[in-house]
Amino acid sequence: MAMFKDDPVRPENYRRFERDVPQWFGDAKLGIFVHWGPYSVPAWAEPIGELGTIEKEYWFKHNPYAEWYYNTIRIEDSPAAEHQREVYGGAPYDDFLDQWDPAEFDPDEFIALVKSTGAGYFVPTTKHHDGVTLWDAPGTDDRNTVARGPRRDLVGAFEKATRDAGLRFGVYYSGGLDWHFSQLPPITSEGQAFGRPVDAAYAEYAYRHVDDLIERYSPDILWGDIEWPDAGKPSGPFSMEKLFEKFYAARPDGVSNDRWGETHWDFRTSEYQQGTDVEASGAWENCRGIGFSFGYNQVEDESHLLNGPDAVKSFVDIVSRGGNLLLNVGLTARGTVPDLQRRTLEHLAAWNAVNGDAVFASTTLDTSIAPASDEPWVRWTRTGDTANAFVDATGPVRIAASAGVDAASARLADGTPIAVSRDGDALAVTVPEPAVAGPTLIRFDLAA
Repeated sequence: MAMFKDDPVRPENYRRFERDVPQWFGDAKLGIFVHWGPYSVPAWAEPIGELGTIEKEYWFKHNPYAEWYYNTIRIEDSPAAEHQREVYGGAPYDDFLDQWDPAEFDPDEFIALVKSTGAGYFVPTTKHHDGVTLWDAPGTDDRNTVARGPRRDLVGAFEKATRDAGLRFGVYYSGGLDWHFSQLPPITSEGQAFGRPVDAAYAEYAYRHVDDLIERYSPDILWGDIEWPDAGKPSGPFSMEKLFEKFYAARPDGVSNDRWGETHWDFRTSEYQQGTDVEASGAWENCRGIGFSFGYNQVEDESHLLNGPDAVKSFVDIVSRGGNLLLNVGLTARGTVPDLQRRTLEHLAAWNAVNGDAVFASTTLDTSIAPASDEPWVRWTRTGDTANAFVDATGPVRIAASAGVDAASARLADGTPIAVSRDGDALAVTVPEPAVAGPTLIRFDLAA
């Protein structure tokens, strides 16, 4: 798979899709992700930590991803299996589809919140690994949100609200896993214990889904996950190659991630702390939840979630290194944003309202001009001939910066001049309290 792989090889039949990544994607910097499904009804997982920090066998048995609940409850003696027996009497997972009632879901209100953060694109799950589709996908019979549960085309509702708000729209689709279609044993580790469907029947089934998503919703982003069935990689009528043809014909400036197997990608992805080697060069995006889970997890509390200032620092750090952040919201089964997640999003929106023009559409600043540091915490971006320093400190600090950074031109986000003196290869400044909690922006002119 290309996902998290340092050196994926693009097969010959996919090389014709290679091109420069459209500017809109690099300029966007921030996207909002949503995971929503039957798993939002139990909304339960153990918040053990971030992906990339936990040993894999332990991870799967104690999976902090609430959206993996269907897998975790099938692992013998897992705490999730015990929870399912104690709370739901061991009922079938699909009961949650029928119990899913998004009576409070207002797509326009939700997308207004998304837009307020400054995000340039929005990506909802259309089918996660449980196989339930959020539209009446072909071949799903009644195992979708139009026939059961919500009784609504949720993908269509998201798409309309997103387009009406003037944002780019993407679709997440799990091509690598479908626990209902494949009927494979639960995943308990990597390697042989990570079973995925690879056959021609599933390849055609998944093909028809993605083809329908392209035809109905004309997404700007194809966001795959895990892999793509091996039988659907070579050229043929139900191939991923054929889907890319259709996608780029419908959206010439569309983009695709790197989780459609080792086929084609426009940008690489990391997730929490997993796969971060891909962040070294080219177009890349880090995705993560506000907490340890993507799907809503009612077990999580403030200690497990990014607060507003921490979300800001994560965002600025990623942008300063040339990446995008795809920040996830896990909606409740009723269709609302959990209070703690809303608080983080609103804080990110408030900070970006003050400082965002030094982040969105910015480029990286050459480290020979000014390097990042952790003591004090400083990150840099560049907008035209301006160097933007983001300093997470107050009071007197020294910031490493070459003579190419003009100390006399220093000013805050609102243009207010601030006294900065040069001391060799460092700048001395007394940083004021920020208007919105998080790093303080100080702008400098760059020498010609």
